[in-house]
Amino acid sequence: MNAKLHKLVVKRRRSLAKLAKLELVLHGSFVERFSTCSRENCRCHRGEKHGPRAYVVVYRDGRQRQVYVPQTQLRAVRKALRQDAQAQGLLRQISECNLALMQAGILDESLRDEGADAS
Repeated sequence: MNAKLHKLVVKRRRSLAKLAKLELVLHGSFVERFSTCSRENCRCHRGEKHGPRAYVVVYRDGRQRQVYVPQTQLRAVRKALRQDAQAQGLLRQISECNLALMQAGILDESLRDEGADAS
């Protein structure tokens, strides 16, 4: 394997190692919203809405869902969403490496070489 292809294998291995460290990945979008309640005399019906309340928008069973985020979980959820963005970037890098290795005709061989490098 030439030096350029070996660099791709090393880059893929490093990206996979970084990906494995992302433990809080949460795929979705963060939204905050204000709401009105069902009490007729509440201030929210005069323009002072309740909130902001935090939600994560996710897709489940082919449908968009908003899942309430408790105040105590806000920090962790924001970190998890950032880690999801990092994971998506790493997956794109890994895919690009694999595409280049496939075009060189050595995608399968690169996996054998990685196993030999690890020992």
